[in-house]
Amino acid sequence: MSETQVKLLIDEQTLAQRVEELASEIAPHCSEVHELVVIGLLKGAFVFMADIVRALSRLGVQQRLGFLPAASYGSRTTSSGSVTLERDLDLDVSGRMVLLLDDILDTGRTLSAAVRYLRDAGAARVITAVLLDKPSRREISVEADHVGFSVPDRFVVGYGIDFAERYRDLPYIAVIEDP
Repeated sequence: MSETQVKLLIDEQTLAQRVEELASEIAPHCSEVHELVVIGLLKGAFVFMADIVRALSRLGVQQRLGFLPAASYGSRTTSSGSVTLERDLDLDVSGRMVLLLDDILDTGRTLSAAVRYLRDAGAARVITAVLLDKPSRREISVEADHVGFSVPDRFVVGYGIDFAERYRDLPYIAVIEDP
């Protein structure tokens, strides 16, 4: 697949501005906690997570960071319908406030499974933030507490989001024209 088969959807400047806004929306939730636990769903949320934790830090939010590998797409452009949380969390979330970050909320299966996992691990509160929301794809009734952008039902890449492990490095969000 060549680079010419992707079409810009959200540019770098718009992404950066919205991440700062999201951090400003999230920060007030953290005013009564000493340290927020931020969990990023891998691999797609790694760029979003890096930018949001830096923005939260600029707002004075103390954080501990962790990652939870989750998979439902593989090398396809549609979800497999099953979510795999690929390993145990390496942070203790018992009694803690957790900010769960994901790249895309579409069917709802991944976000729902991850929230359930964190609650089962003893998290006192789980706040969710997603970079992109595709409400037309929802199969499970779940909504994120904070959403960067609502997008149409198109296959997107860039800013950490891949197609068969390609395009994660794009500094913007693009649509694959004909995957």
